[in-house]
Amino acid sequence: MIALFCRRSMSMQTDCFARKLFCSSSSPLVSVPLPSRRETHLWYVIPDEVKDASLQNQYMKLLSPCEKKTVLQMQGDRLQKGSLLARALVRTTLARYTDTQVSPNLLKFQKNNFGKPEVEWEHDEQWNPPSLHFNISHSSSLIACGVTVDMPIGIDVEEKQRKTKNSTMSFARRYFSPHEVERLHAIVDPEVQRHEFIKLWTLKEAYVKALGRGFSASPFKTFAIQFRQKPKSGLHVTLDSHSEDFKIVVEPLNASEDVKTNWQFGLFELARSHYAAICVGNNKTTEGEENHPLKLKVWRTIPFVEDECVSGSDSVVALSGLT
Repeated sequence: MIALFCRRSMSMQTDCFARKLFCSSSSPLVSVPLPSRRETHLWYVIPDEVKDASLQNQYMKLLSPCEKKTVLQMQGDRLQKGSLLARALVRTTLARYTDTQVSPNLLKFQKNNFGKPEVEWEHDEQWNPPSLHFNISHSSSLIACGVTVDMPIGIDVEEKQRKTKNSTMSFARRYFSPHEVERLHAIVDPEVQRHEFIKLWTLKEAYVKALGRGFSASPFKTFAIQFRQKPKSGLHVTLDSHSEDFKIVVEPLNASEDVKTNWQFGLFELARSHYAAICVGNNKTTEGEENHPLKLKVWRTIPFVEDECVSGSDSVVALSGLT
């Protein structure tokens, strides 16, 4: 059986503000325009590329006292560095969209009832802050922050070489719905099965994070990720077709659960080493618009040092749901 997701070149828009920008560690962040309607911006940093101790000290100065305490409580230099970079990435990314009105160190955050962080803006008469939504995800080798306007967002990144302690199917039976388990079980090649498992995991985690209710309130087994065939004017599309022939949807398995938001998904390969998924919700979608792919722009960054737009390069390869 051929994998449901087929790798293809990404015809994403590449009208980023610049392909590559360099600045000194004392320079201000480069501002960027807000994401447009139905568009996601994603910024990622590779921890191994951040080696300058003075730069890491600069990042530490951006954090609140509580954040600094959390970072220093992490066990080991690698975990401390990852925790520091994650918080610095969020602050520097969000500050880019304030048109220099708010410095990264002045951003304040609050948590919803389930613990999902949100920006707590200080309103004034001279400036209306943007309605930014953000979400962060990380592995041991990559940290990513997704940003939208007026749309809840969840993202997840997973290493393509990720291994599970137990077999792929035993792990799937523990966390996935019966339909998802059946679909994975039908894949004969163990390596293909493992990759499809990781892709499905990223989609499910992105959805839970977009809901903003936490894993305890939305266990993986309470919903299923489905791949519905798009209308093809009478043509029959089989499972070995390219992924653009399918639409990713979420189906609640709990009778009391009602999916009222128009959730849309995007799945792609990131930095040649990770699978990444985004899930965004938009109750303002007009008729037929939900069938349009999401827009995505991606930057690789070392905040205050280098920003590179990688949209359209082999660092970002669409698998499904993106343009």
